Amino acid sequence: MRHLYLLDDAIISPLGFTTSENLKAVRQGISGIQPYTFSGIKTYAGFISNKKIDAGFYEIAAPEKYTKLEKMLILAIQQVLDKNPGLDRASIPLILSTTKGNIDLLDNLGNFPKNRIYLGKLAQTLSDFFGFKQKPMVVSNACISGGLALSITKRLMITGKFKNAIVCAGDLLSNFVLTGFNSFQALSKNPCKPFSENRDGINLGEAATAILVSSEKPKTKSVSLIGEASANDANHISGPSKTGEGLFKSITSIVQKTGISPENIGFLSAHGTATLYNDEMETVAFDRAKLNTVPINSFKGIYGHTLGASALIESILSKYSLLNSELYATVNFDKTGVSKPLNITSEYAKKELSYVLKTASGFGGCNLALMFKKNLV
Repeated sequence: MRHLYLLDDAIISPLGFTTSENLKAVRQGISGIQPYTFSGIKTYAGFISNKKIDAGFYEIAAPEKYTKLEKMLILAIQQVLDKNPGLDRASIPLILSTTKGNIDLLDNLGNFPKNRIYLGKLAQTLSDFFGFKQKPMVVSNACISGGLALSITKRLMITGKFKNAIVCAGDLLSNFVLTGFNSFQALSKNPCKPFSENRDGINLGEAATAILVSSEKPKTKSVSLIGEASANDANHISGPSKTGEGLFKSITSIVQKTGISPENIGFLSAHGTATLYNDEMETVAFDRAKLNTVPINSFKGIYGHTLGASALIESILSKYSLLNSELYATVNFDKTGVSKPLNITSEYAKKELSYVLKTASGFGGCNLALMFKKNLV
């Protein structure tokens, strides 16, 4: 079976505008979450100022011609292209993951045309900026979108449609999304605490990321996506299944496909939103899949929930976990508050790893599992 190799990448977030800046903060357990107020409601969130984005964008193009999210995504894609000047832009496709795209334009279009709100137009704007000739693709399936984009890209490469692609993902901290989660009473007024006894909701965040992927194995140490599986439990439009059925099916399917047993998985990057129901659902699924002793983390205490960007950012961090033999801490975790025992990582540690499992879940009952492998030279 052909694998998907993860090559150069870039992460734009409150922690920094390069992957190296983000990794440094993640290793130190530094969070990008800060107090944030919208419509008089106080919460915590990960936010990037327009001034900071424009300061980094002036060297590329005129900031006023692009939306905030477009600028974030362009900054990420540009870094990947700068590291790979020989890429053929006539043959390489762009795959975009996002849940809401330019949703902030609903509040104020400014000088942008109305069609700029559409996800397809967002993808085409990015593609045209860089001169890609292939028609861009959009993956938008709630909060598994970023990981699902890798999964779909892998499947397309197996068919031989292309051998290289750029996968990017991004979402904004918008009033639309904040108001929606607040209506569910899902926002925390404190820094979120994944899997903890006193967790009380999520922090939202914004970020963008991009990665070059290939079906051709690099000549140096690398990480590849060797298996992927998704399942929908169709439980509720926003509430996760209490039995974790969809996530359990995704995990068991990927274990069967890859032949990698739970005891050989060195690290598990969970969705871990810090809501009462999501963390409990994941716990039940992990317990059913016999993953209780595997070191498990959530990055939500560092980035907040970045929606369509989250699973791709966390997949990229899983890549570095494998390459550098390191486990990342679940920031703000204190006392376990779920019904089954889990091995939650509470601090940064070094550990030799061969396989990392990444999971994600989202509204509508969607669930995803990705298996990553370290390949030696």
